[in-house]
Amino acid sequence: MKNFTIISYCLTIMIGITMTSLPLYSQESNCIETPIAQNQRIAKILQIAQLGNPVLREQARPVDNLTSPNIKELIADLKTTVFDANGLGLAAPQVYQSYRIFIIACHPTPRYPNAPTVPPTIVINPEILSASEEKLKDWEGCLSIPGIRALVPRHKTITVKYTTEDGKTVQCEYTDILARIFQHELDHLNGLVFLDRLDNLREIVTEKEYQRMIQNVGKK
Repeated sequence: MKNFTIISYCLTIMIGITMTSLPLYSQESNCIETPIAQNQRIAKILQIAQLGNPVLREQARPVDNLTSPNIKELIADLKTTVFDANGLGLAAPQVYQSYRIFIIACHPTPRYPNAPTVPPTIVINPEILSASEEKLKDWEGCLSIPGIRALVPRHKTITVKYTTEDGKTVQCEYTDILARIFQHELDHLNGLVFLDRLDNLREIVTEKEYQRMIQNVGKK
């Protein structure tokens, strides 16, 4: 009987450890919840709004209070969601929150194998102060428009200003892919998607065709 009690106690501990290590599914919010640290709120993997949803066409409102619990929770959820989706960036309107916030999470992916690895950056109330006359066309996609890629013209270099999640004001210059990500995500805050920037509708391809193209380039 003593041995049975010890075994039962050990099994209870093992089951408890297993259950606490698993993501939690919330039926009310329809999202996956992932623990981020002991005694902290659980960050959520949020649903991503798809093209056609009105939230993607709204002008996002500025963030006035960085200490607001809702804003802090949104920032944590953006980080969790963009990593889960393996995206290079994600804007608040894409998770149904119409605030002027986005995250840059640049790193190599199957879609962008040559992307540099940059520490994730939360961008709040962003502005483009100046932009180069030179524009470059390159491939873009969007988590809100799955299955589609297109050649999008963007300013090669931009000077930007924004607030960090710690409340600091940053002014810096972005170029090439980081400038592209910044412009793409800023468009989301202004009710635009990358398809609105096209100057040639024939430069739209499916994701399958895009993958075939970049694989062929790698073989040359």
